[in-house]
Amino acid sequence: MRSLLITTTVAILTAAFPIAALANLTGTPTLAPGTSLSFDTGATTASGADVIWSGTALTPQGGAGLIEAGTALAASFPSLTSAFLPSTGYTANQISLGQMVVNNVFFYKTNGGNRGAAIVTAVNGQTITLNFITFGTLGQAGPVITQVLNNYGLVPAGFSNYGIAPGSLFIVKGSGLADPNAQALPLQSSSGAGLPTTLNNTSVKVSVNGTITTPAFYYAIASQLAMVLPSNTPVGTGTLTVTTSGISSAAFTIQVVANAMGFDAYYGTGSGLGVAVNTADGSLYNYNNSIPPGTTVLMFGSGLGADAARDTQYVPAAFSINSLAHIYVGGADATIVYQGASGFPGLNQVNVTIPVNAPKGCNVSVVGVNAAGTPTNYITLPIGNGPCSDPAFGTSGSVFQTLSGQTTVKSGFVGISHSISPAPTGGGTQTTDIAFATFQSYTGAAFGSASSSVSPGGCTVNQSLAATGATGTALDAGTSISVNGPGGNATLTGIPQIPGYYYAQLASGFISPSGGTYSFAGTGGKDVGAFNASVVYPSPALTWTNQGSLGAITRASGMQITWNGGAPGSFVVVTGSSTALVNGQTATGTFQCIAPASQIVLNVPGYVTGALPAGSGGLTVENYTNYQTFTAPGIDIGISAAYISYAINTKYN
Repeated sequence: MRSLLITTTVAILTAAFPIAALANLTGTPTLAPGTSLSFDTGATTASGADVIWSGTALTPQGGAGLIEAGTALAASFPSLTSAFLPSTGYTANQISLGQMVVNNVFFYKTNGGNRGAAIVTAVNGQTITLNFITFGTLGQAGPVITQVLNNYGLVPAGFSNYGIAPGSLFIVKGSGLADPNAQALPLQSSSGAGLPTTLNNTSVKVSVNGTITTPAFYYAIASQLAMVLPSNTPVGTGTLTVTTSGISSAAFTIQVVANAMGFDAYYGTGSGLGVAVNTADGSLYNYNNSIPPGTTVLMFGSGLGADAARDTQYVPAAFSINSLAHIYVGGADATIVYQGASGFPGLNQVNVTIPVNAPKGCNVSVVGVNAAGTPTNYITLPIGNGPCSDPAFGTSGSVFQTLSGQTTVKSGFVGISHSISPAPTGGGTQTTDIAFATFQSYTGAAFGSASSSVSPGGCTVNQSLAATGATGTALDAGTSISVNGPGGNATLTGIPQIPGYYYAQLASGFISPSGGTYSFAGTGGKDVGAFNASVVYPSPALTWTNQGSLGAITRASGMQITWNGGAPGSFVVVTGSSTALVNGQTATGTFQCIAPASQIVLNVPGYVTGALPAGSGGLTVENYTNYQTFTAPGIDIGISAAYISYAINTKYN
């Protein structure tokens, strides 16, 4: 068996974050949506610090807390001292965008046990700038752990498929995890003496059922550690402790499981475009070079299970670890040729043959399932010949490949929808007809990862802790956009609370039950020029026939969705989500499955619904006509669509 490692697939994030010593630390960070900030170090990361800014709210992370104080303290902010700070009352409640106005002051308690104050100095759309001061002399700060995750799968604690397997590569997120005065070291080598068990004045101990093991390091920086869990670590609930420069963290609860495979995602997100290697020449498949059905590919990751020979050192020999019972590609059961070691400590590889009956598309879902039915993380692969294609979405591999390579991708989406959903009060349902448009700018990596997209024929799942907001930057497309159709004309106007979003409540009868074409026209704004777009509303209308039986769902058993009607050639999107409170944080799981409307029935597998947390949520069935594209000065891609939507409340048991 050929053991092959492509450097790009290791996917260990080694970005250097700004570090500062604790002693009345000050800073003036600017936070874009999706930025997490440590008030103890001044570091900004993607997650795991003291607070995270979603673009619509500032939310505490881990054990941090906030108290919103208002604008009355703005004048006295420069002279605030530690004596003025509240000693209690810090909560996990978020501060909304509406409260984050210039001169608003809030107090905070950090994960490191320190307190401080911050003032909003600027608000630019969904981006905010703060001036903060942390009074670090209130207590000795040591390492603080906020998350322990599989290095590749990144499934958060609290979900049924969470766990760290013996012999796997995992990461610890937090603050003060390594000596901030020590020089950041490169990735440690597993040749010769092998990976070290102490790095940057930091060591880690794992205790499970009375057995203590010592992980080995790939790297150690103040905000993140990457290590291999020893193969002799027992299975069970245990604790992990980080000791840095003689100061130990609080013990952090972890769950050690026999296997919990995480597949490598191309952009290091744990979802979206996965890494798949051509076994003949070692090249990576991509949107412009999709995988023909019947091809055997190599995928990387970690978590198949114990492999004592490779806990610290590189060993090239193949070693099978057969913990995955199935790998589903677009719902089709694939043949696993090999699963096991890939030479480097903690690194696993899986050689799998893409089924000849797998659906084709740019984001075909891929998930592994063990013998107990527990899924891995969900990734996607481009399946086809040459550039991939998703005609239903109006996209192709050449478009994905080009745009994902750009620094930013500016996009627009316009649509018409007819929605029937539970009424907010009094029971019953409400019907809402709207026209909408949104214009946003994303990073090329965010566009390319397509972490929430799935091609028709498959399902994908996203799992996260705490609230998440929009990750794009709003684009100005003018003051209004017009739409006209068989039922008349309407004007979409901007919503100040949601920059880049335009909306119109449509009068009864505006959307014709017999379908039709609806035309949009925008005069343009400072970011987006004048444009024209059209959508075709689906006819005959789709009817969801078994929604009355889905008020409660047994997650392990999956569910069946049935419908009648739907426009010829259109597709159906089934979306389900649930939330639950886990260790003071809100765990949210969302699945999405897509099928042709002509299919009439969709079976959602138990390994999909089982990845959602047990709790209350919703279920939506939508019928879309195929996406159309439009152009406008200032955007790279424009999409238009129309759909009919049915939603119910449900409970996931």
